[in-house]
Amino acid sequence: MDDLAILISKFLVGWLIFQVCCVLLFLRCLNSRTNNLPDELLPKTAVLLCLRGADPFLGDCLRSLLKQNYPRYDLKVIVDSQQDPAWQVVRGIIDELDAANVQVSHLRTVRQSCSLKCSSLIQAVSDLDDSYKVVALVDADTVVHTNWLRELVSPLNYPQVGATTGNRWYLPTGRYWGSLVRYIWNVSAIVQMYLYGIPWGGTLAIKTEVLRQTGLLERWGQAFGEDTVMRSVLAKYNLEVKFVPSLIMLNREECDLPSLRYWLQRQLLSSRLYHPWWWLVVADAVCTILLPSFLIVVWFTAFLSGQGETATFAFSWYVIYILALVMLMLFLELGVQPIIRSHGQQVTKLSAPLIWRMIVSMPLTHWVYGWAMLAALRMQTVTWRGVTYEVNSTGNIQLMEYRPYQSVNQIGDR
Repeated sequence: MDDLAILISKFLVGWLIFQVCCVLLFLRCLNSRTNNLPDELLPKTAVLLCLRGADPFLGDCLRSLLKQNYPRYDLKVIVDSQQDPAWQVVRGIIDELDAANVQVSHLRTVRQSCSLKCSSLIQAVSDLDDSYKVVALVDADTVVHTNWLRELVSPLNYPQVGATTGNRWYLPTGRYWGSLVRYIWNVSAIVQMYLYGIPWGGTLAIKTEVLRQTGLLERWGQAFGEDTVMRSVLAKYNLEVKFVPSLIMLNREECDLPSLRYWLQRQLLSSRLYHPWWWLVVADAVCTILLPSFLIVVWFTAFLSGQGETATFAFSWYVIYILALVMLMLFLELGVQPIIRSHGQQVTKLSAPLIWRMIVSMPLTHWVYGWAMLAALRMQTVTWRGVTYEVNSTGNIQLMEYRPYQSVNQIGDR
């Protein structure tokens, strides 16, 4: 039992060193800066916002999108149907701001072979004329800062850059444990997405010519999500997905544990279907979850069999590992805070009670993540925004039945 505890501890230390290196690479990236283009060089851009249901921060999202420091852009809003609750919210904000650079339309064609969001994106891009050189995507829960679009589009000036992206950053505070668990999971996910070059659809821009040349619209027509699939498509044309650190966007929405678990399943399903290195994601989950879990098993077994020293050794290393992960998370939080503060957002105050909750939530995050991973591996149907999709054995998506959005409390909303 002693030898087993020592062996697991050595593997755990090696895995921790690897994670430290990944975090350092990401922190180094946060210090990089991209020069913004002057007004005369910024291309005409269409900002696409697809809506099904009225998200809590939809009004703030729309106001921020209509106040961009960008010379030529139009906001194209595609609402699932005119009966959708988001329709009245959008019309109200347009009247409030007397906005002239926004067009609202409803989804005309519901495709059965992809998600409703992909159907909306295909419609919006197909309706654009040739004057639009860039297409930017944004989610309804993303409240952007004034220079958001300028910072998103400027790196596309480089020929090797086919798309640019940011990422989300959640608050570790709130009423629900689910919000804290989601925060901890996302801290790891944001590093992974940077290293793998995976874009985030909540803040994403792509050249219009790249959209058409790479056949990405056709891929969207068979896809569940629009972002994860882009990495492999662009790589075939030697085009880069550029991560822009200044576009790490704060998300203030909360969630409870049950809705978080289903949300995680959906995120992992998208990775399973389209991530070019999906099995590396699985391997990461195995190392992150199973190695420390093995130490707990050794501790419990040794404790029951009266091997006090072995039990103490195993439990001590488990605690050290959890504390080390929390420290890495705090370093990342401190690295991201200047970016959040530059957007005019209030950053999280890292108090002792909050750090204690983080320590307690770290094992909980591992267990919730592990459960969601197992569920995603065998997931054959997924409910999202009140509609159900079937995942075929080939990875294709089939919309089971379309119906207009009715309630903000439907399963899979968050």
